[in-house]
Amino acid sequence: MSFVTTKELLDDAYWNNYAVGAFAVHNLEILKAVVVGAESLGAPVIFQTTPGTIKYLGIEYIVEMTKIAAEKAKIPIALHLDHGDSFKTVMQCIRAGYTSIMIDGSHLPFEENIHLVKKVVEAAHFVNVPVEAELGTIGGVEDDLSVEDANAQLTNPDLAEEFVLRTNIDSFAPAFGTAHGLYKSEPKLNFELLDEINKRVKCPIVMHGASGVPEESVRHSLNYGVAKVNFSTELKIAFAEKLRTFMMDNPTQEDPRKYFVPAREAVEKIVKQKIEMLQKTPRFV
Repeated sequence: MSFVTTKELLDDAYWNNYAVGAFAVHNLEILKAVVVGAESLGAPVIFQTTPGTIKYLGIEYIVEMTKIAAEKAKIPIALHLDHGDSFKTVMQCIRAGYTSIMIDGSHLPFEENIHLVKKVVEAAHFVNVPVEAELGTIGGVEDDLSVEDANAQLTNPDLAEEFVLRTNIDSFAPAFGTAHGLYKSEPKLNFELLDEINKRVKCPIVMHGASGVPEESVRHSLNYGVAKVNFSTELKIAFAEKLRTFMMDNPTQEDPRKYFVPAREAVEKIVKQKIEMLQKTPRFV
């Protein structure tokens, strides 16, 4: 259908009380599973790659696969850099054809984070590429970034308002209780904090670390400006478990055209479940 930016997708979701699923794509099999799952529901979708995935797969391969998928699919597709680690990485992605960027300066002091994000926004907006940024520290593991739960810091609403105003970002990723990777116990999301942040920033909010968050909590977050929800860990687990099971049951199978199929279908099932979870819901149910 079309290769789009995340701005048009998230603005519509933000104003209409639903969210767009953003799925980490690590290879062609997962990418195809995401497309098939989203297309079966007629839902827009966001492909996400971290700097680690770019290093593994190659930026040219990622962009060209996405372009082909967008050309053939009947849904809008955006390509997003997740947790961009530097201005250099951001510029490489923009030049290669990414349609959305996240610059993660959350580990920096407040003023340094703002300085970095403003620099990225200036460059990205010049070519109409929207920017996501993070304030506060989300716990867990994402690529080479690891934050202990004890060191995770929830986002200050006052600073969030100033941050969004001064940087002119298009979407905002606050820390309100989620974490990257697997949860040791059920996460306790701070909806009062999220509500306050939403009232202050007045732009689409992004939930990171949604894998493993109960459906009720994810759906409730849509009442507070969450318009983009990121999924990665659950996709990797589903893919690996199904692949592992298939190989154990078929130890002599050597054809990847056979053993990747059930793994891809397992991811497709997860994608459909997540997208259905993010659709429009009555407020404050």
